[in-house]
Amino acid sequence: MSNKVETMRWTGDALELIDQRLLPNRVQYVVCRDAREVADAIRDMVVRGAPAIGCTAAFGMALEALRQRQRAPADFEAALERAFVTLAASRPTAVNLFWALDRMRDALAAAPPVDPAKTAARLMDAALELYRSDIETNRAIGWAGATLVADGARIMTHCNAGALATAGHGTALGVVRSARDQGKRVSVVANETRPYLQGARLTAWEMVQEGIPVTLITDNMAGYVMRLGKVDLVIVGADRIAANGDVANKIGTFSLAVLALRHGIPFYVAAPLSTIDIGIADGNAIPIEERSAAEVTGYGELRWAPEGVSVFNPAFDVTPAELVSGIITEKGLVARPDANGIRRLFQLETVKA
Repeated sequence: MSNKVETMRWTGDALELIDQRLLPNRVQYVVCRDAREVADAIRDMVVRGAPAIGCTAAFGMALEALRQRQRAPADFEAALERAFVTLAASRPTAVNLFWALDRMRDALAAAPPVDPAKTAARLMDAALELYRSDIETNRAIGWAGATLVADGARIMTHCNAGALATAGHGTALGVVRSARDQGKRVSVVANETRPYLQGARLTAWEMVQEGIPVTLITDNMAGYVMRLGKVDLVIVGADRIAANGDVANKIGTFSLAVLALRHGIPFYVAAPLSTIDIGIADGNAIPIEERSAAEVTGYGELRWAPEGVSVFNPAFDVTPAELVSGIITEKGLVARPDANGIRRLFQLETVKA
């Protein structure tokens, strides 16, 4: 079943990104034509969600190559290197950004820029392949996760891990979509996700577009809703997963995992292998982005906090692996994730105890 939500559109010489800052009030696309404009779109939250950021960055490299393809090979190569640096600096936590840029470097290495025009075409093909592969991966995650969803399940989620956070279909919401496509009656409890309100603005909007029943709650209602028996399982996405299974996701995820454990509710993370950073031993080494105080002191033009107040605004937190019932990937479920389970996903030698 096709998505009713298009996160990004490639036109051949430009990338159109749905402006997620304006949802749900207005559907409008931002047009990017070079790496700097793509980096700005990532940094300014026009696009967000780890897989979507990765795909967007790949298109950013393709756009820069297209823009520079008439230059001499040395100048072309130097311009692309600047583009890599610019895109890598756009946001620190989502590992898919760096994973995608590494894939684009591989594509560049396979076609040294003796002929910039041909190299640009190769990079465009590489970006399109990443885009198509992400959608296929999300659908595989969805079908793997749908086996965990019973008919009539009420699924709580946090932030937005749907089509808007990916090239299409979604990770956590991809599981919801796939369960629906299998004929199961499912409904979603969407946490509003303070302070940027991705749950209220984006997840709720996606579910309404898809005709999937959704109930919006504030973040501090989650425990009470669980206590009332209105949640059967929790599924969230991830921005980076460490080698031991610790999960970095939108701020508030850790609290949700603790609440789920207290109420005996399964807590799952849906994410592609590209979100797993096997180079980081545990969650303590995951860089956590801190964002503007303005996201906490008010919203839009409205300010509700007093001038002069101190603000701490981490965009993500880390959920220890022992609180995770399982990680749903395109290769299937890793139950009770640990270093050995994560390594087996990559067909690496199992860590000896």
